[in-house]
Amino acid sequence: MLTAVLNRTSRILAGHLWVFSNELSQSPKIFEPGSIVELRDKKNTFMGIGYVNPHSLIAIRILTREHEEINEAFFRKRILNALEYRKRFIKNTNAFRAVYSESDLLPGLIVDKYNDCLSVQFLTLGIEKWTDVILKVLDEVFSPSTIVVRNDSNSRTLEGLPQEKRIVKGSLDTLPQIKEGSTIFEIDPFTGQKTGFFLDQAENRAQFGSLCSEGIGLDLFCYGGGWSLKMAESGVSVKGIDSSEPAIKRAQRNAELNNLTDRCEFIKADVFDFVKEEIAAKSVYDCIVLDPPAFVKSKQKISEALRAYKELNTACMKLLKPNGLLATSSCSYHVDRLTFLEMLRTAARDAGRLARIIEVRAQAKDHPVSLTVPETEYLKCVILEVI
Repeated sequence: MLTAVLNRTSRILAGHLWVFSNELSQSPKIFEPGSIVELRDKKNTFMGIGYVNPHSLIAIRILTREHEEINEAFFRKRILNALEYRKRFIKNTNAFRAVYSESDLLPGLIVDKYNDCLSVQFLTLGIEKWTDVILKVLDEVFSPSTIVVRNDSNSRTLEGLPQEKRIVKGSLDTLPQIKEGSTIFEIDPFTGQKTGFFLDQAENRAQFGSLCSEGIGLDLFCYGGGWSLKMAESGVSVKGIDSSEPAIKRAQRNAELNNLTDRCEFIKADVFDFVKEEIAAKSVYDCIVLDPPAFVKSKQKISEALRAYKELNTACMKLLKPNGLLATSSCSYHVDRLTFLEMLRTAARDAGRLARIIEVRAQAKDHPVSLTVPETEYLKCVILEVI
């Protein structure tokens, strides 16, 4: 095994799993892309084992701090450990993120379980080299009827990898149906966004639904109707808005599966235009969900993203009745929690409303946050009462 020498070790000693190219004493280009290397400091002290991508800013991602071989047994151990965590903490659902990259010490690998279907993403060159081994282990551990590889994430481009989608086991002739508590959702792991559904909001959806009771609700960027159905189950009559026709059809299908079509209306529309029209029409709502896509992909776009967040949150606050409830989220890692809260203060001021925080929430427990890899925490969900 080749050795990579670190000239900076403070972040690695603190537990981070990423080694940037400027933290190495030699050029990473001397290593074969995707190869396994041993990390040592200048005093030849062992620091760990990882895989290399000389063409990425993150030159090495650490797989282990132990002297151990990276092989099929290694990946089986990691995947079983990840599953044991989910068995311990994830209840009342047959869908969860089974492997969450760095948080499960498998950087670059995402595995989502939708009933008996697995949706898998290989996000980095180093983990893609182990595709066949990992798929074999996943098949043995989970015995799924279907495995879908969703290698269509933009992050693969940064790794110099092509985008693709393929079914490697079974078929999707019958789409998987999952349960969140008593709610049924039909998932399309092949054409749906991300790996098919937004599992990270599961606990937040349930919590907000439990706070709502009757009245009129609005679900902006509704996608498959996850938030809408949880509000409707509480007796709310909900409008779900999304610009995607397939998303609207999926939401309508999910409402049918739960016998909630009488409480759910899904409308294809641009959300920015829709809220402006609703304000002009003096419409009001008892509860609103604002769960937009990531508006910011890099630090350079933070200001632009915050303007969009503020515009939408200001509009939502204007549309709420006195003492109405707002669940508002950001899935952009580059907008941290304090920045998001400050944006909400500004939005409330611009809306001429007072608001108080009921809860500040994060991603569900199947997306655990690693204390030593802050990049694993990305989702902010704030539940407000707007006075």
